[in-house]
Amino acid sequence: MGKNLYHKVFDKHAVGKLSSGQYQLFIGLHLIHEVTSPQAFSLLRQRGLKVKYPQRTFATVDHIIPTEGAERKRPLRDGLAEEMLVAIENNTKEAGITFFDEKTGNQGVVHIIGPEMGLTQPGQTIACGDSHTSTHGAFGSLAFGIGTSQVADILATQSMSMSKLKVRKINVTGKLRPGVYAKDVILAIINKLGVNGGVGHAYEYTGPVISAMSMEERMTLCNMSIEGGARIGYVNPDEKTFAYLKGRKYSPTGAAWDQAVAYWKSIASDPDATFDDVVELDGTALEPFVTWGITPGQSVPVTRGIPSVASFPADERPLVQEALEYMSLTEGQAIAGVPIDVVFIGSCTNGRLSDLQEVARLVKGRKVNSKVKALVVPGSMDVQRQAEALGLKEVFTAAGFQWREPGCSMCLAMNPDKLQGRQICASTSNRNFKGRQGSSSGRTLLMSPAMAAAAAIEGKVADARKVFEYAAG
Repeated sequence: MGKNLYHKVFDKHAVGKLSSGQYQLFIGLHLIHEVTSPQAFSLLRQRGLKVKYPQRTFATVDHIIPTEGAERKRPLRDGLAEEMLVAIENNTKEAGITFFDEKTGNQGVVHIIGPEMGLTQPGQTIACGDSHTSTHGAFGSLAFGIGTSQVADILATQSMSMSKLKVRKINVTGKLRPGVYAKDVILAIINKLGVNGGVGHAYEYTGPVISAMSMEERMTLCNMSIEGGARIGYVNPDEKTFAYLKGRKYSPTGAAWDQAVAYWKSIASDPDATFDDVVELDGTALEPFVTWGITPGQSVPVTRGIPSVASFPADERPLVQEALEYMSLTEGQAIAGVPIDVVFIGSCTNGRLSDLQEVARLVKGRKVNSKVKALVVPGSMDVQRQAEALGLKEVFTAAGFQWREPGCSMCLAMNPDKLQGRQICASTSNRNFKGRQGSSSGRTLLMSPAMAAAAAIEGKVADARKVFEYAAG
């Protein structure tokens, strides 16, 4: 029988099997940022260890960096943020690690700059001290989010220990209808399988809908694999993958490019590959999704109402009731029409150029509702440059959006961009946990960039397909 990509790449990088039954896995690319790396470097110093292969680690600053120009002046007003920034500056300099800060012109969200610079490549093992490292699986890599102690392990040994995962194939058939996007596909998958459905699994996304997606759409899809409980998610590399990578700063060139493409093709899942589980999803039947609760699995198509507590298994009902009370929503209530205070377009889920282009296309000539504060935050300095060259900044500002500098912004809200009090936010980010966006009582509704654009214009959750009356593409 053939092998799937997960087992091919895992086996190529397994250094050995430990007495615990786990494997020691070589990590080809290590990405770090300012939040989870300072403690890891401290651990190395305590043990008298050095960074083993500094050329395999790349750093950026994203979580704590302000997104308003004046706020980025050093030292940062937030003392803890400044401390984190100083730490990564000093640690990377001392270790000889490449650091993409503002001065390089390459600063941005770690899961956006990796791919755009060609660091992320098929067949790699990738690790980062950040949950959404699964994003890089869009390129056919095994990309793991890790904790601080594992960051230290990789800095010291370029490897980490882990058990093999089961592999679930998720086949999305048909063709997405206008107004339905990659964000809706992953929200639908999480809705179907649950936030714990992928525990112990890698997700392989395949089928006509996935093949039709651009690389940036595949990144959105893989980004939220972790929200479905999966350890990683990936898409087999294809010609779109190779075209995206060709010519990027860290991509191979010349004969090395041809050798790389040959390898990349070889690690794709074999036609007769076996899987531990296969799930089918009809992409043609999908509608835009919106979360209504406090987990990414608590969602509903925009045309429907919030499900009743009784419709859930008994063990899930307490969390459903908690979510309804926290969100101030009721069972049976239509999700369309829920008032919105803030709109956030950005994050490692939907802060890429194509996301911004689509929103700009939809809102051009329209105005943000007077009751709404709307932010557009490009995911990197490169995305910002390209967007501004295309005139997107002018489109957004004319419509009433605030155009910001690159960073994580209101996704985790470890910077000045935070909800206030009980504000409710239509967000293109990836998590809607309690207090996720900076206010202990703030509320988050996850949705696609097009749906967030519709909410900004209408001042409430609205079906983008009706608001814009458009054919996507």
